[in-house]
Amino acid sequence: MQTRSPRVVGRNQEIDQLRQLLTTTRGGHGGAVFLVGEPGIGKSRLAALATARALDDGMSALRGRVGALGTMVAFRPFTEALLALIRRGEMPDPGSLGPYRQVLGRLIPDWDDGTAHESGASPVILAEAVLRLLALVGHDRGCLLVLEDLHDADPETLAVVEYLLDNLDDQPIALVATLRSESCAAADLARVAAQRGSARLFELQPLRPAEVVELAAECLEIAVDGLPAQLTDRLWHDSAGVPFIVEELLQEASRSGQLLARPDGSLQVVDGLRTNVPAAVVRSITSRTGQLGDESRDVLILAAVIGHRFPLSVVRKATGTDERMLLATLRAGVAAQLVGPDEAGPDWYAFCHPLTADALLASLTPTERAELARRCADAIEELHPGLPGEWCQMVAELAETGGDLSRAGRLFALAGQRSFDEGSTGSAVNLLNRANTLLTNDQDLGHRAEVLGILLMALSATGEFDSIPAHAAAVDDLADRNLDSRKVAALHVQLSNIEHMAGRSSAALTHLATARALLGNDAAPADVAPVDVLAANLELARTNPGRVRAATELATRAAAAAESAKLPEVACEALQLLGILARERDLDESIDYFHRARQVAEEHGLTVQRMLSHVYQGGTICLATGSIIELERARQQGLRIGAIPLVYEVDGILGQQAILRSEYSKAATIIDEGLEVTRRLRMGRAATYFLTTKAILAAHQGRRTAMEQTLAEAANQGGERASYELPYAFGLARAFCALLEENRELADSDLAQALAYDAQNPTTFHASGKNGLGLLLGVLAGRNSWPHFEVVTATAASGMRWNKQFVQMAHAILLGRDGQAQAASAKMTEALETSSLYPMARHLGMRLVAGSAHADGWGDPISWLRQAEEYFHGANIQPVSSACRSLLRQLGATVSQRRTGSDLVPADLRRLGITTREYEVCRLLVDRIGNKSIASRLHISPRTVEKHVASLMTKTQQPDREALSSFARTVLQD
Repeated sequence: MQTRSPRVVGRNQEIDQLRQLLTTTRGGHGGAVFLVGEPGIGKSRLAALATARALDDGMSALRGRVGALGTMVAFRPFTEALLALIRRGEMPDPGSLGPYRQVLGRLIPDWDDGTAHESGASPVILAEAVLRLLALVGHDRGCLLVLEDLHDADPETLAVVEYLLDNLDDQPIALVATLRSESCAAADLARVAAQRGSARLFELQPLRPAEVVELAAECLEIAVDGLPAQLTDRLWHDSAGVPFIVEELLQEASRSGQLLARPDGSLQVVDGLRTNVPAAVVRSITSRTGQLGDESRDVLILAAVIGHRFPLSVVRKATGTDERMLLATLRAGVAAQLVGPDEAGPDWYAFCHPLTADALLASLTPTERAELARRCADAIEELHPGLPGEWCQMVAELAETGGDLSRAGRLFALAGQRSFDEGSTGSAVNLLNRANTLLTNDQDLGHRAEVLGILLMALSATGEFDSIPAHAAAVDDLADRNLDSRKVAALHVQLSNIEHMAGRSSAALTHLATARALLGNDAAPADVAPVDVLAANLELARTNPGRVRAATELATRAAAAAESAKLPEVACEALQLLGILARERDLDESIDYFHRARQVAEEHGLTVQRMLSHVYQGGTICLATGSIIELERARQQGLRIGAIPLVYEVDGILGQQAILRSEYSKAATIIDEGLEVTRRLRMGRAATYFLTTKAILAAHQGRRTAMEQTLAEAANQGGERASYELPYAFGLARAFCALLEENRELADSDLAQALAYDAQNPTTFHASGKNGLGLLLGVLAGRNSWPHFEVVTATAASGMRWNKQFVQMAHAILLGRDGQAQAASAKMTEALETSSLYPMARHLGMRLVAGSAHADGWGDPISWLRQAEEYFHGANIQPVSSACRSLLRQLGATVSQRRTGSDLVPADLRRLGITTREYEVCRLLVDRIGNKSIASRLHISPRTVEKHVASLMTKTQQPDREALSSFARTVLQD
């Protein structure tokens, strides 16, 4: 007699929603559904139904389950799902994933070339890689991803799921996840996603009485009216509407002979129906295992101790069962609907339902279970020396169940260290917290300190700062128990670092001072180096003028100590910091520091540090010479190892360089792609940088409104991060926009603001005007002369190619004022050669210098103005091209009339008869400035401006100048 239903009963609404989800997914618009409920309520049956429907519709269907070993293993369900793609031969060409192929090496072992865990990819980066792969899999047909038992998921898996939820709407991907109705992180995620509208949440309720009857009829393959009332009443009462329990009750009643089929097809209950739930389920399962024989029963009970899924090799080793007996047990277990083959691999089997394993465990006493757990743990250690991968966590769990807390704590610590090294910091925190708790009474204080130190590093990586006071108290406790003072100091360094990351500078400095006091004056280099490099970073984060000098001294000492003590990570960090700081003094020295950091990283296999040093080195070479070759090489290296965050850091620099080179279309492409991805990946600092760069792009094209809007967006999005970009915002964006508007006064003001921000909190930005454009404008205005010139040129930053062009132009003007016409001309020639890489800056420099050159009788100002006028006319920067034409006329040069300027006048104004020159005046009226200021900017007389204003008032029908200014402000937009 059959006791399993061939169809799902009582879930019509959920089934309709799943079908709708699959339909929209095939159309390119995915979504997600969470199926939530108690064990046995039917979550997996609905997920299986969705899978079958997807396959029938020609979709790709993937499935992964959490917790094969009863422990949280980072990303396990995704690994299981993606490996199935390879087994089925459905994996797309990995080359189409670009750098994300290397990132996916963490999930797909065949794709790992040894760098997957070294790429520094966060769960969010990995999530983007999974999203791209699933989109390829589902291209033109749709892809269904089923994740089961999400309530046991690790933090990294949940981070990937959360990212997918936020990005499924425009992808051919459907996600169906199952989890129990219990308090857990997955349940919180499901509720929040439902509130945001990024997922549907179905809390599966128990079946109603009529549905229980329908389910029983389906199970027994008879008509509803053929079911005895005694049976249906008992099923409803004892199952509480849980489908799995209904089926188990029917299985037990049928097996025990309590149900007999009548000739008419109906059923008869024999000797009454006696059940007791959950004891009935336990009795049913125990009865079925008992029929297999004692030895087979013991095998399955031991398997249940391992978990809901279990490896046969471990069961065989722990029980001593021979191959024949084990296979016979499995065949009988499959026939009794107790176990079945698992998708994890050929050596793995699983209980048909989690309640099956729980029922078997219920028959054990705590002592019996502990003994079996110890046997399983020993068997795994013998079979898998060193406990690679998931085995370490499995043995830790079994050791804890077996009562060996010290062994469990040490293995959880080892698993946590491995997770941290692999970048799974959330899982590392969970595992290390368990280890730290289990080792509370361990007598090996050194090992406890080591575990706590790794835990603090993991907490700093995840940003979990709330528990720091408790861990600080634990450090004090270890110190009171006479832990070696060097180890206590190392823990205070870790506490200082995490307080620094939390933004609590005072607490960070206190811990650092404690560490120094514990180490004393005669501390070994290995102990001092981490203290000094952290102190250097803390110093650099302070807001005082002397911070750069102090940070340099500390980093120098740290680098020497780290190299002496053979601490490569600390040495790399110190050398990189020194390279950044040296940019202010000596570019060659800076490049050498980064080269040394690359060498240290290369020698010790520090992949991410090697690339980071390469990026710093390439960036400094770019600042020095304008060459982007090393930056592009570093980017290619990042693509090879899948270091996505660093790749986008480089793209930000390359985007800015494209702007300076006047490659605006290329810059826009880089910026738009970088901004889209960094926002999606929640790379806040990089996204803010891309926004600021986008504002610079608008500024260098004279689009003020777009620039201001983007800078406001950057300030709003970036928060405190945006304040670090202020020198760029004023010096490289606003000041240049003002110069392209021929508003020298505003440009001077913006540059002064940029320098003020830099003086208050010196930054490592070197293209914001402090060492180049600011000097030139100051010389042109008569504020700066030779003394200030000598101060600026004493800095290494003045020799950077972008700054150098402006410094050389300022030098030429000063030489010309001193009557050294030949030297001034030669210096201007050098400036034009230096600026050949930067067309806009080059021609703007010609326009700025021409007036002084003519006044002092040197150079070829007329030729410069003609070149500048031609360039800015072609670039549609009308104010500068107009200024060049006016200056040419003032110098007595012939100027051909530009008739195409009328194209710049908006169509609505052209229809009013407004001319090109009137439009120029109208634009300046927006700022409500007087006729003299307008005349100065347009290089015409105030009387001519007055005539144009009068004409504008007539054509626009405005009663007075105030109304005309308001009209201009309203009508004129970029």
